[in-house]
Amino acid sequence: MTSSPLPVTLATEQARTRLHELTVIDVRTPAEYASGHLPGALNIPLDHVRRALPEIRHASEQGDVLVVCASGARSGNACKLLSEQGIPTATLAGGTGAWAADGHDLHRPAACDTRAGWSMERQVRFTAGTAVLLGLLLGLLVHPALLLISAGIAGGPVFSALTNTCGMAAVLGKLPHNRPRAADIDAALAALRSR
Repeated sequence: MTSSPLPVTLATEQARTRLHELTVIDVRTPAEYASGHLPGALNIPLDHVRRALPEIRHASEQGDVLVVCASGARSGNACKLLSEQGIPTATLAGGTGAWAADGHDLHRPAACDTRAGWSMERQVRFTAGTAVLLGLLLGLLVHPALLLISAGIAGGPVFSALTNTCGMAAVLGKLPHNRPRAADIDAALAALRSR
């Protein structure tokens, strides 16, 4: 880490003024990353952070590392994991959502390279809503016991809020459109090694 360590959380304006000197790691899914990311950010999805530990450690020895996600929850989890491994990092307050809301540009891949899709939060809302409606429909048309599908799905957001985790997002993150291509991860890791 450089002589002035990063605070645990950077405000968007702090990050904007230091962006040229930061190594920015975006821990969202590839589809979310493609929908818009901080300039120069490298995409290492949260479930690949452990694999990237040596490269992230190397980058942190060369300069400060900022970890970002959509709102700050996943990047906070990544920073905690990295801190446990002795790698100092910071997170962006409010994530890319706050970055965009404060009027800062998000970069998007060229049209021919894009895998843009829905944000994870939008995917979760769509999937949960569809499952609740399906449970209601099946409960009315097939058997009332199938209403339990809707009840089970309705309990998910409560559990998610209490634990600050999202099981549905974890499952959706494993779908092919949310998985990084090997070449994408390899390119991000190579970029970290070259810092």
